[in-house]
Amino acid sequence: MKVVLFGHTGFAGRNMARELCQQGVAYVGASLSTGLDLRDAAATAAFLRAQRPTHIVNCAAHVGSLNYVTEKAATVIADNSRMILGMYEAVARECPDALVVNPIANCAYPAEADVFEESGWWNGHLHRSVLSYGASRRLLWATAECFEMQYGVRSIHLLTPNMYGPFDSTDPNKAHALNALISKFVKAEKLGQPELSIWGTGLPIREWLYAPDFARLVWEVLQNPVRTGLDQPTNLAQNDGLSVRELVDIIQAKFGYHGQLRWDASKPDGAPKKVMDNAKFRQVFPLFRFTDFQDGIAETIKYYESVFPY
Repeated sequence: MKVVLFGHTGFAGRNMARELCQQGVAYVGASLSTGLDLRDAAATAAFLRAQRPTHIVNCAAHVGSLNYVTEKAATVIADNSRMILGMYEAVARECPDALVVNPIANCAYPAEADVFEESGWWNGHLHRSVLSYGASRRLLWATAECFEMQYGVRSIHLLTPNMYGPFDSTDPNKAHALNALISKFVKAEKLGQPELSIWGTGLPIREWLYAPDFARLVWEVLQNPVRTGLDQPTNLAQNDGLSVRELVDIIQAKFGYHGQLRWDASKPDGAPKKVMDNAKFRQVFPLFRFTDFQDGIAETIKYYESVFPY
């Protein structure tokens, strides 16, 4: 197994890199920050020609908070679209037999869906707050299908809930929602801030996936990519969600923070509910056990404490 990990310096990528290291698997990382621009198909082809991977884990993306992907909507969809096309053109040219594993964020699901089921993930419009990024995730799937039809490139798509855990950004405008909350609480406690601003109303319900669990699941896929069900997009799901206000209560209890909480309703909430059906997941990964949410929160707090000040 020779693994290329795109986006290895990002949030999902760093968790994936750690899992591969723990499993004793050598990998070659590549990202914009280390000199490879996936928007450049020729440069990506040259990189793959030199590496000759058997497996590609594609964690590369231009993404940020709801606020960020709205403010930078044109840039986000343009960059991600070019990255997707550049990567697949290079794979088809240099290593068409390599397996590509793509995480696909659940913002690709229709805005009106109550529970996200794989059979309906394409059936409806995206929520406007995530239009730029969600549309690029649908493009990722469509591009992969087309390159399989013409060039035989095989891809596996894993539909992910909102992720949290170590190695995310310390910038609330770039971090994933739960990480942004935790980083704010760490900062408020460390600095003794009397008030803490929280974006949105706190009413939306979200399902959360601990990023190291995501990496463990990708590792299971790499070990056995022919398991039944992986020929179609698969939720990495627990079918359980919490409102942002419930999350804040849990985090606040961990800290004992007694400052004033101020909800900033001028910031977008996004879709009212994002909970993913886990029926197929339990068939594909029957023995997998997710990290307890309280433990995941505690580890994420430790991470932000370790990188403070920011």
